[in-house]
Amino acid sequence: MSSLRFKALELISQKDFRRENAVEVPAKLSSLFCENVFSEETMREYLTKEAFTSIQNAIKSGVKIQRDVADQIAVAMKDWSLSKGVTHYTHWFQPLTGSTAEKHDSFFTPFESDRAIERFAGGMLIQQEPDASSFPNGGIRNTFEARGYTAWDPTSPAFIMGTTLCIPSIFISYTGETLDYKAPLLRALSAVDDAATDICRSYFDKNVTKVTPTLGWEQEYFLVDSALYQSRPDLVITGKTLLGHSPAKGQQLDDHYFGSIPTRVMNFMKELEIKSIQLGIPVTTRHNEVAPNQFELAPMFEEVNVAVDHNSLLMDLMARVAHKHHFHILFHEKPFAGVNGSGKHNNWSLATDTGENLLSPGKNPKKNLQFLTFFVNTLKAVHDYDDLLRVSIASAGNDHRLGANEAPPAIISTFIGSQLFSVLEELEKVKDGKLSPEEKTDLKLNVVGKIPNILLDNTDRNRTSPFAFTGNKFEIRAVGSSANCAEVMTVMNAIAAKQFKTFKIEVDALVESGLKKDEAIFNVLREYIKVSKNIMFEGDGYSEEWAIEAAERGLSNLKTTPQALSRELDPKYIALFEELGIYTHREMEARNEIKLEKYSTVISIEARVLADIARNHIIPSALKYQNRLIENVKGLKEIFGEVEFKTLAKEQMSLIRDISGHVSIIKVEVENLLLAIENAKSKSNSREMADSFCDEVIPFFAKIRNSSDELEMMVDDELWPLTKYRELLFTK
Repeated sequence: MSSLRFKALELISQKDFRRENAVEVPAKLSSLFCENVFSEETMREYLTKEAFTSIQNAIKSGVKIQRDVADQIAVAMKDWSLSKGVTHYTHWFQPLTGSTAEKHDSFFTPFESDRAIERFAGGMLIQQEPDASSFPNGGIRNTFEARGYTAWDPTSPAFIMGTTLCIPSIFISYTGETLDYKAPLLRALSAVDDAATDICRSYFDKNVTKVTPTLGWEQEYFLVDSALYQSRPDLVITGKTLLGHSPAKGQQLDDHYFGSIPTRVMNFMKELEIKSIQLGIPVTTRHNEVAPNQFELAPMFEEVNVAVDHNSLLMDLMARVAHKHHFHILFHEKPFAGVNGSGKHNNWSLATDTGENLLSPGKNPKKNLQFLTFFVNTLKAVHDYDDLLRVSIASAGNDHRLGANEAPPAIISTFIGSQLFSVLEELEKVKDGKLSPEEKTDLKLNVVGKIPNILLDNTDRNRTSPFAFTGNKFEIRAVGSSANCAEVMTVMNAIAAKQFKTFKIEVDALVESGLKKDEAIFNVLREYIKVSKNIMFEGDGYSEEWAIEAAERGLSNLKTTPQALSRELDPKYIALFEELGIYTHREMEARNEIKLEKYSTVISIEARVLADIARNHIIPSALKYQNRLIENVKGLKEIFGEVEFKTLAKEQMSLIRDISGHVSIIKVEVENLLLAIENAKSKSNSREMADSFCDEVIPFFAKIRNSSDELEMMVDDELWPLTKYRELLFTK
């Protein structure tokens, strides 16, 4: 391994990446936008008027596309694809593995012994049947029941990757249960659209016919040279380093953050942006992040379903482009100890088809009351379903990151800024029942009316808050970098939909009792503010004092994934999803089972890799160096004799003793680790197994790592088998 490490470093020094991977960027990136997307403009060119109208109605209103029209759309898609050199098509979907999936079928169709055509009909567009037996299903079906269906999602545009037409699709079982991330998300989006539109039309603007949740994600990632990556078996197999001593310089100087982007990385970014824009992904931001070799990119806001698809597509694209530039991309939340991990902030808001952002104040008290309505209801939703929101961002990788002085803690709280908090305190004083004309005027002019000016000076954010209001949107900061955004977006839109429905019922009841609409709204919001204040927190989320205070407020501190998943099947949450038609009870149980099994599997793999590296690489290298020291000591004794030898060989003897001590610790703890793995696997159910991996297996990681990292600082650099942090993080 040590020779592989040095060969990798030598290879890097010999390459001229500036010349080999130079990328020419066109004068106008806008000219490439949606070049490889079956976009609205392309549809106008290739579709009949009937087909175009049909697909637009499906996108905007959910109207079903008739089979004969689907045939027309399929032919148009095929003709457009063939003009781009496409030979195959696939239903591109997002199973519960955490990555995307696709089965390619050819347009090529023989129809006589010596003749063939390119064929693509409506049935092929609408539905495909992959062999789906090996995808996670949580016990919904047996392994031998292979049938699963993918169904076209017309609300997300088809696109071309290489020579394949990719058709975004949902994935369901033969018996109708959802087996992917997209289907539940679409249901949640429909639910929040209905509930929010009902509020808008009833109280604020009758012209609103649709409310669209929007998402702007921020993708953080690490880039590591491919040769160095291949020299680290832990990175290759687990996506993170399980061993490695922190270098003298990490991120202490903050000199990487927003610094000049290295040329080699810039070439990667340029090509990534070109290909992203061709695929309709509106990436606009790129920069260095805090940790060495860590970076970020972000797009413009999009409709949530499209934004989720674009993020999944982008992660695949990033890996492909990185490979071309001799990089390997790391999406793990904590690939390196001692430096910041990576997240994926989800910025969520609500937009009407009349062009308004419901989480942005307007120019008059009525619009500001509309803003307060959706703002306070969102806070109430997070208050009522904080544990469910925590569940949505739970993963083995994210457990390493949450609360680690770089990401929010596991305690779900909201940050809204002190000035906006003061506004809510004023609203909390609203009198019960009817308001006098003077009270109503004072409330609208001096509280509600001043909100726009307050927000102008209140856009700073609290980096320790998991759920922060940042001017015209809520930023969910706790999402992990490897996560599929659909998980948290399904929960966010579901809890918002439920809360909006509840609000409408309560306001209507007060109106029926004799209150005017604005009085009823103020009365309901007042009660929501009182109830929701427990989750509002403006201070340092990392402090021990906050953990104590949060417990006193009744807030959960679910630090690990098994702890979080233990709350997912709360009857309250099952009732929420069943009421909105997002999940059945059976589907929720299955997904909880899948998450528990995945957690245990991830920890098991990491543990076995750690054991293998420790036994096969660390211990032999340490002993090899120790033998050199022993030979050195023997030589000193022969040359200088018994008296001088003791003084001259003192340090070598100390090193020999220390190496033996650490080798002994590693050997014993590896044996204990392997026993703990077997014990965890013997548990009778997935919940007990996950708890065992969390509580009984993971503690051995630090013990083995500590001794290994100590040995790294003792053993001759030329003998050390693993590429070191200083090389992984600072080799450009």
